[in-house]
Amino acid sequence: MASDYASAVRAGTMAAGRLHRELDTRALIETQGGSVDVFGAIHAVGLPLLLRPLKGLLGAYLSAPAPGVLVTTERPMSIQRFTAAHELGHFSMRHEPSLDDESILRRMPMSPEPGNNFEETEADAFAIAFMMPKWLVLAHSARQGWQIDHFRRPNVVYQLSLRIGASYEATCRTLVRYNLISPSVMTDLLRTQPRSLKVDLLKDYRPDNYRGDVWLLTERDAGSRIDGSRNDLFVLRLEEHSGGGYLWDLDQLIASGFAVVRDEREAIDGDGIGGPVVRRVTAAPDAPRRGRMSLDERRPWQPAPALTSLTLDFDLTGPEQTGLSRAERRHLLEAA
Repeated sequence: MASDYASAVRAGTMAAGRLHRELDTRALIETQGGSVDVFGAIHAVGLPLLLRPLKGLLGAYLSAPAPGVLVTTERPMSIQRFTAAHELGHFSMRHEPSLDDESILRRMPMSPEPGNNFEETEADAFAIAFMMPKWLVLAHSARQGWQIDHFRRPNVVYQLSLRIGASYEATCRTLVRYNLISPSVMTDLLRTQPRSLKVDLLKDYRPDNYRGDVWLLTERDAGSRIDGSRNDLFVLRLEEHSGGGYLWDLDQLIASGFAVVRDEREAIDGDGIGGPVVRRVTAAPDAPRRGRMSLDERRPWQPAPALTSLTLDFDLTGPEQTGLSRAERRHLLEAA
């Protein structure tokens, strides 16, 4: 174990990098997008994991008689993922058993573990570096066309947080850690609550509640993977060449298990006639589900190839429920 805070942070960060290289996660994510599959990594290293409605704890790491971890079912998916990454850090660094409460969310990356418990510091640093590595932030920025200045905008940071699978606050703090924004910009960002960003995205559509997230999806998300929760909503903002008779086929969206709850068009050039418009569609899953969404922009009367297509994989079955993780269940189904 490290003997000081800085050494503990370096040790945890290096251990996370080694595991990423062993699992080759970077190549996979930079190809298809998505977040780091923390629960899939736990399965890949052969670490037993159970999800339970823990009271007063977010998770636990046990080392005897054999290693194993527990993660609560009582928190949102972003916190479940961070907790699981923290426990994976304990396992990867061969730590002593640990019962982990809310303090793991408050410590890193801005403050050390009180009492010089450097095993906790190592696990904190591992969790951040494994779940939110800088290359992941840069990969999503490249896909979306985001520059550093864009990270001053709360709506951009919110969409980044969804794509890396972290909370809005954790994403703000991680951007500071990677010197992509200043602490003062982070303070400004944290004045904006995610709920207000969801309201802005949904415009006049009002869901039953705002517990779910709202994903703003465009053609830049083609070929990517969306890992979300059962209450999440999609806002599809797609260029449509309706002046030439090309329309996005929303029947395909409905066939993928989504209800269209809002549909509007906005002119790109307010003074132009017959030019492309923006089709803005709000879609809600009819049940917790995972699958593939494919949309084509085509002339409805013409059996010709689509002008544009948008295809992406999605899993909207989170948060993790009691028992085995979704990654473990998928593995068992594929092996059957």
